[in-house]
Amino acid sequence: MKFGFYDDTNREYVITTPRTPYPWINYLGSEKYFSLISNTTGGYAFYTDARLRRITRYRYNDVPLDTNGRYFYIKDGDTIWNPGWQPTKTELDSYECRHGFGYSKFSAKKNNVSANALYMVPNGENAEVEMITIKNEGTSEKKISLVSFVEWCFYNAQDDCTNFQRNFSTGEVEIQGSAIYHKTEYRERRNHYSFYSCNEKIDGYDTDRESFLGLYNGYNNPESVVNGKSGNSVADGWSPIASHRINMTLKAGEEKTLVFVLGYIENPVEDKWTKDYPKDLLRTNTASGVINKTKAIELQEKFNSKAKVEKAFSELKSFWDEILSHFVLKTGDEKLDRMAMWNQYQCVVTYNFARSASYFESGIGRGLGFRDTSQDMLGAAHQLPAKRIRERLYDVAATQFEDGSAYHQFQPLTKRGNADIGSN
Repeated sequence: MKFGFYDDTNREYVITTPRTPYPWINYLGSEKYFSLISNTTGGYAFYTDARLRRITRYRYNDVPLDTNGRYFYIKDGDTIWNPGWQPTKTELDSYECRHGFGYSKFSAKKNNVSANALYMVPNGENAEVEMITIKNEGTSEKKISLVSFVEWCFYNAQDDCTNFQRNFSTGEVEIQGSAIYHKTEYRERRNHYSFYSCNEKIDGYDTDRESFLGLYNGYNNPESVVNGKSGNSVADGWSPIASHRINMTLKAGEEKTLVFVLGYIENPVEDKWTKDYPKDLLRTNTASGVINKTKAIELQEKFNSKAKVEKAFSELKSFWDEILSHFVLKTGDEKLDRMAMWNQYQCVVTYNFARSASYFESGIGRGLGFRDTSQDMLGAAHQLPAKRIRERLYDVAATQFEDGSAYHQFQPLTKRGNADIGSN
């Protein structure tokens, strides 16, 4: 059975069925913010360290397979489907996933409604940008609902999947306009938070998983989507999520494009809180108790239109064009030439991740390996700027002892080795 093919012109691998032998994933990001995305939009995002800064949840031993991710639900009458097929698994009239260099695109159609989605991590940004276009390809007007979904992780991925008695009481969110902020423990011991925003006015939202799914429902039939109405729930503990609802009426041939930003923000300790706030509402003499969202709002505004996303997408493609231009093989054997090009992409991905996160390595049991990372630098040295290779070289050297030995692995966030890492 054929599952896809290489599009050499666009330098993409095209997957033509969601039922691949195993989820086929792509890696997004090139500096600090990274995402794993499968051909059915499963996967997760993290900042620098998949263990200590996990942004969204993913359950490796879940059944059915690969049912955690970033999802768009489309409700057209009584039909509910996903552009990536999962998790509803509604039979689609057409489906296509294109994994490119640093981005993935999805195209699907059901009952004369088409959806085209782009997922990418723009250069130099700590965010995953998602752009989706819904089009009515029928001959009559359609009323359609688009519902987004991600589930927050409590940053420390190991603690998140083990310390339930504590975590069920700590989850905290905030809704401001069309942005949902995950601020668990920001007040107590963190200076970072995450957000999931939409560039359009929303018609509803949910931030509590149970309210969104229903107590005994799964991701394949969320109560909020089935009932056609979001609960506007505000998570207080338990399992926080972020879900937006956008209702639209599309005439025949009409389309609508929406942009979602899944972002991560760190604030200096002295700038954690908004200072411009009524004094009678101040919770302390030095802090307003309101998160400083300046950087988050700037990031949302940077990608609040189709034109801005397309510009960033063009810049991302140019970035990879430049990296892959350093070595080009032309032998007359297209398969050999193709392998050489895609292998270079894989070498940069391996340099970024060092095998610390995949669909087989959970990102919890290991960080960056001393020997592996040393090898990985060789594979990417001719492609990446010398500054980045040098920085990683210093990271590796910092884990060595006076006698020349070193920790087997170290966490990329702290850059410190640990004898326990790699034991899981």
